[in-house]
Amino acid sequence: MSGGRDRKLTHEDRILWGRVAKSVTPMPGKSAGHDEPEAEDFSVLLDPPPPVKPEKRPKPPMPSYTPVRQAPPPAHGIDRPTRARLAKGRLAIEGKVDLHDLTQSEAHALLLSFLHRAYADGRRHVLVVTGKGASLGSEGVLRRAVPGWLATPPFRALVSAHEPAASRHGGAGALYVRLRRRDGI
Repeated sequence: MSGGRDRKLTHEDRILWGRVAKSVTPMPGKSAGHDEPEAEDFSVLLDPPPPVKPEKRPKPPMPSYTPVRQAPPPAHGIDRPTRARLAKGRLAIEGKVDLHDLTQSEAHALLLSFLHRAYADGRRHVLVVTGKGASLGSEGVLRRAVPGWLATPPFRALVSAHEPAASRHGGAGALYVRLRRRDGI
């Protein structure tokens, strides 16, 4: 490898070195021997380049999927006196749908269809049986999903409130559902 002293500096390198040498303070007893040739302005070489703005990349589209777990419904429950009358049998349950042994998609379609028919018939209170779950200690899939479904827009147009049913109507495996009043009735 050859030494660095054999190499000749270009005109621009000597100007740059001269500016660097001027910016330092010489050690005591040493001279600051600068030999900067006066020439054209090379300040362009010393100025930092303008900042480059990064390109804005478009955001990738969000994947469309149905979440497995639905958010809990808003707190719109059946009032206490009405629930007590339903539980004791003093207020009639005008329809019942049993979702046992159905897949989620089958149960969703059946429930929506049932509620549309009940609403069209002017019914006010219905019972939705979801079941308590297949194994001990586990909550059933439909038991968790149905209250979330009732909070979605297709169901909210039909349902005004829902509450867990009394033990004689299925307890935690069933729901009392109050349908909205039809216009003109």
